[in-house]
Parts: sequence; C-alpha cells; structure tokens
Amino acid sequence: MTDPIDTVLADWHRHLRGQLPGGLDALLHDDVVFFSPIVFTPQRGKAVTTMYLEAAGQTLPGDGAAKGAGLAAIEAGGDTGGGFRYTKEVAAGHHAVLEFETTVEGKYVNGVDIITCDDDGRIVEFRVMLRPLQAVNLVHRQMGAMLESMAPPAEPG
Repeated sequence: MTDPIDTVLADWHRHLRGQLPGGLDALLHDDVVFFSPIVFTPQRGKAVTTMYLEAAGQTLPGDGAAKGAGLAAIEAGGDTGGGFRYTKEVAAGHHAVLEFETTVEGKYVNGVDIITCDDDGRIVEFRVMLRPLQAVNLVHRQMGAMLESMAPPAEPG
C-alpha cells in the first residue's frame, strides 16, 4: 500500500513537466494554505496558492534555464547549469519535504518545499522555506515584481 503523499509527489512532478491534466487545479485542495518565505500571513485558497506557485515557477527556474521555461527545468536531471532542481525528497504518510537548489542572478538559492496532502490526494498545505539571507532578499524582490505583473489591472476610480 502506498502512502497518499507518494501519489501527490508523482503528480507534482508530472505537473512540473507540464504533463498533468488539470495542473495545479487538480493538485490543490480548494482550501489549501500556502506559507510563503516572504509573506508573514498564511495565504488561503486555491486561487492565491496557484498565483504564488506560478510566480515561483517564473522566478526560480534559475540562471541555467531558458527564459520563461518555468520549473520544468527541475526534471532535466543531471547538471542543470544553475537551473532549479530537487536534490532530496523525504516522504511518508501525508507529508513530504523536497529540498531544492537553483541559481538566480548568480546567487545560490537553497530551500525546501514542505507539502501536506489529504486522503484524497489533494495538497492541503504548501510551505516554502529559503536560505541564505541574500537569496531570501533576491527572491523577495523578484517575487514581488512577478506577483505585481500577474495582478489584474486596477479599475479606474
């Protein structure tokens, strides 16, 4: 018998390769909670979590990835030339910790994605932690710009 998280991780990697029908909508629970390394308060709901994960996909592919390639560089295997890659995975039951590294603007970024799922194979919590401090500052600046560019235009008032 496999743990629920095993199926979720397989689907997560399929999503990153662009091979999961339904993408994040199929993976995320409607009431998912996202914990950003940048924003103090938890972000609640599928729409906001999708926005953060898509912004990360455009911000963190790394210096070795083609512009706009997103996190699909994760699945490249081997030396990604500074591109985003998972280096370790630890999973059991409903929980997984995936360590990643990348290089952004020549700066080393190391972090973990902590994923919790329910019995139905939907992600109910996604937590991201980053190090070192210079990486946190860089990602903060880039994610802010990416999220701003993704926001719908303000209505004239």
